[in-house]
Amino acid sequence: MSDKSDHDLLQLAKDAALAAGEAIMRLYDIGDFESYQKDDESPVTSADYKANEIITDLLLKHTPDIPILSEETKHASLEERKTWKRYWLIDPIDGTQEFIARSGDFAVNIALIEDNKPKIGVIFWPPGQSLYYALAGHGAFKESPEASGPISVRKLDDPHNSVVILAISRRQPRERVISKLCAKRVYQTLPLGSCSLKSCFIAEGKADVFMRLGVTGEWDTGASQCIVSEAGGTIYAADFEPLSYNQRNTLENPDFIVLGDQNVPWRDIIQY
Repeated sequence: MSDKSDHDLLQLAKDAALAAGEAIMRLYDIGDFESYQKDDESPVTSADYKANEIITDLLLKHTPDIPILSEETKHASLEERKTWKRYWLIDPIDGTQEFIARSGDFAVNIALIEDNKPKIGVIFWPPGQSLYYALAGHGAFKESPEASGPISVRKLDDPHNSVVILAISRRQPRERVISKLCAKRVYQTLPLGSCSLKSCFIAEGKADVFMRLGVTGEWDTGASQCIVSEAGGTIYAADFEPLSYNQRNTLENPDFIVLGDQNVPWRDIIQY
């Protein structure tokens, strides 16, 4: 096993995310990338592959004994994965559609999963030069040109009556999401791209809830779950059951919800 401390591993993940983000922005700024379609019809680009190469090379160099599970590489079988006490979980570009559409709403996700739970979470938003990160039990933080320091979810003045800020996808039909919410509450919507950026906005108090209906992978939530949890929020499957990591043959997530202030009666608000 690696003799690096948890803080060393966190720094390594931050370094890898920043290095990948720098390379992504070079390609993004000049439009020098190719787009492809995967077997599941989701998009991928040469920038995804380049970011994946940078991240995996750095992690393999410094932690050769820690396995890596990335969206953009061949996935080990559950039989093999079950032997992993901990592993790196990576999405080189979360929000590839937004990258292609040039909305700026894309991020690099790196998590360390230990005993089937997110231990470290790092999310870098290259266009915003914002780095979000957390180590379980040590709080959540953000580094950006504007400000750096601890972050936490927004506390509503009245958990039962305050306006709830709903982070919502730019691509997903919002009517489907809003139909799942209690009609008696008042909502303000905040359109964003990638899943992880919506989660980060909840972690830093810019939004209160995000509901994802549709296919995602465990790499879409691993880093987010660590950061949101350390900021005082939580992520559940949409039926309020915990998300699982490395415990099923499929690596697809169920529908899930990201929740901020834990004093809000979310079970009354989410009518899933």
